[in-house]
Amino acid sequence: MKLTPFFFMTLFATLLSACSTISLPNPFGSDNKERARAPKDATEYLCEGNKRFYLRMLNNGRDAWLIYPTHEVNLSKAAGNDNRYVSGAITLVISGNEVTLNDGEKIAYTGCKVPLNK
Repeated sequence: MKLTPFFFMTLFATLLSACSTISLPNPFGSDNKERARAPKDATEYLCEGNKRFYLRMLNNGRDAWLIYPTHEVNLSKAAGNDNRYVSGAITLVISGNEVTLNDGEKIAYTGCKVPLNK
């Protein structure tokens, strides 16, 4: 039996039409709902220079989980200081409604407050 180009065209058209009846997931579609940008149980802080980070308090306030856009760090409460949390070169100071964060010499977040539009 000799297969002709007509046979292949017919087979291709038949297989192509069958694809329209199968529902395949579209990786570029909008079926997926956007996830919340804020981490669960975390408070967003907006600082001078439009810098942002999230903070989640853990272990009855003994630890502060600092959430940067690219990584997370656990800070432990400093001995003898109820409003200061440290981890290596990172220091977080909570003074009422305002927070100051120093990440070594690289980053300084000052005047950090919870945004009013929340």
